[in-house]
Amino acid sequence: MLITSLIGVSLKEFYEKIVMRDLWIFGYGSLIWRPGFTFEQAVPAILHGVHRSLCVYSWVHRGTQDNPGLVFGLDKGGACIGMAFKVSPENWQHTLGYLREREQQTMVYLETHRRVRLLDEEGTKVRAVTFVADQKHEQYAGALPLEDQLQIVKGAVGQSGANPEYVLNTHAHMKEMGIKDQNVEWLARQLSI
Repeated sequence: MLITSLIGVSLKEFYEKIVMRDLWIFGYGSLIWRPGFTFEQAVPAILHGVHRSLCVYSWVHRGTQDNPGLVFGLDKGGACIGMAFKVSPENWQHTLGYLREREQQTMVYLETHRRVRLLDEEGTKVRAVTFVADQKHEQYAGALPLEDQLQIVKGAVGQSGANPEYVLNTHAHMKEMGIKDQNVEWLARQLSI
């Protein structure tokens, strides 16, 4: 009955009726500092069950297939503080299309809907779309030693620019948000030398 009632329903109506009342996007890497879409509200938030990690080989944005870079992904375990963006209903379809084109060029991420807790006074819980690293994908790098991460990042450039710039920008915005991550801090120090 549910399937037949959804025939001809737009993506916006599907999200509105089935998935969530509000569309929130959870960003943890470059989405923090360059979301690229219109939003109503940006609120720091925490997502449990995954952590931010330079665990994805970048073949497009920050490297190439011949000389891959490393970009952040959400990997299993721990928790991640990032930014939750509330998107108005009239922008849902455009925003999701934009994010899929940006994040899914090689399908290295799994688009998921996760419960995040906004770091507001109420600790509001919302469901948000986010992109988690696919551990079965050939671009999944896993937990590389920091020295290896540094060497990969130092020498990589992709369509969106140099890999060190990506790590340094993400670190700077994490620092502005009060997010501490000793691995990212170490990499930022080494890249700034």
